Amino acid sequence: MIPVCRLAELPRGEACRLESDPPVAVFHTEDGELFAIDDTCTHQDASLSDGWLEGCEVECPLHASKFDLRTGRVDAPPARLPVRTHQVLVEDGVIHLLLSAARPNLPPCAVARAAGGPA
Repeated sequence: MIPVCRLAELPRGEACRLESDPPVAVFHTEDGELFAIDDTCTHQDASLSDGWLEGCEVECPLHASKFDLRTGRVDAPPARLPVRTHQVLVEDGVIHLLLSAARPNLPPCAVARAAGGPA
């Protein structure tokens, strides 16, 4: 389990970014639910934690693709591939992540950067 932050430090309606490889975004919905997804939009290299949270959806700040935080499914184009989801646990008031073993769906520019090529 990876500790993220204290639950009290992540207000409802906000997100925080975990600098993992690839980065992960943890969202605290207005209803008090916690979700974690890969922080990179599958369409182009944009941080979803910088997007707009509404209910259980996040809208990418770059081209307005929407992702369901519960499933990772794309709800609005131009993205076509889902984002990977991760399990979130709260233990003793601290948010923890269990990272998925599934392969992430990264946009081509992020894959090239991770491989040491031009971004």
